[in-house]
Amino acid sequence: MTAATDPRHDPVLLDEVISALDIATDEIHVDATFGAGGYSRAMLANGATVYAFDRDPDAIAEGQAMVDQSDGYLHLVPQRFSEMHEALSERGVDQVDGVAMDIGVSSMQLDRAERGFSFQADGPLDMRMEQDGESAADFINTADESMIADTIYAYGEEHRSRRIARAIVAARPIETTGELASIVRKAVGHRLGAPKDPATRTFQAIRIHLNRELDELRDGLAAAEAVLAPGGRLAVVTFHSLEDRIVKQFLRERSGRTPGGSRHLPETAADGPSPSFDKPAKPKRASTEERDRNPRSRSATLRSARRSSAPPWPMQKRGAA
Repeated sequence: MTAATDPRHDPVLLDEVISALDIATDEIHVDATFGAGGYSRAMLANGATVYAFDRDPDAIAEGQAMVDQSDGYLHLVPQRFSEMHEALSERGVDQVDGVAMDIGVSSMQLDRAERGFSFQADGPLDMRMEQDGESAADFINTADESMIADTIYAYGEEHRSRRIARAIVAARPIETTGELASIVRKAVGHRLGAPKDPATRTFQAIRIHLNRELDELRDGLAAAEAVLAPGGRLAVVTFHSLEDRIVKQFLRERSGRTPGGSRHLPETAADGPSPSFDKPAKPKRASTEERDRNPRSRSATLRSARRSSAPPWPMQKRGAA
């Protein structure tokens, strides 16, 4: 297998992720967010056996050709990455040497208008990663104004959420991404040529809500902690502040670096379980060259840490939203 980049998906911070994973030949690694297989290709090229997770049926179907070419070293798992502990155990894998996670929507999903994740091309309001359950159209056409506003504020960090929600409710029914983007722009005012489209935060918020992405991330981090062997490596790439805060807080807690009671005191381990990770590495951002080549990398942050020999902390599985 080669690490050649799939033209549909330029993996963000690929070199930095592979460096953090520190792959040795014959190790077992998890690509928790398979997508178009960019990280998996690089893992395979470095001699790893790879278990790749994706809840999107399209990603699993299109990844079968890559499985066929892998000589048995790539295994696709059509499940959420929060379920990796159970899924790996069912496949006879108790521990792994590394886990990589690229959080959020994939380039494959964004590029396909029929999936409804992006307003760059008009398409049906869908946004469902698993292509099942409540769609974005279902949500914005049936939820009350307060629920829509709260969702946009909480998951989009959009301070004009109430104005946007009023405009959405007044314009219902809304069926396409283009319609929704136009409604948001009109509600908040859109200056042509502005660096960021005002609809971006609303689309992000609805997508995160529908797919329970933040709870999935929290559960996925705990699952990775449970499957990593002592010395195993975790590498997580995030794309906005909500995700990054969750990863930062997880690694801070799990490495025993919760802040002390005073700004004059050093960070100390809190009462409770022993640290399950060593001190995290310094976060990394994309190089200028990568940012110029791949605009998606401009907001990306990589956080990584190495698993200690302590037992995993008790898992707290969340119910459906």
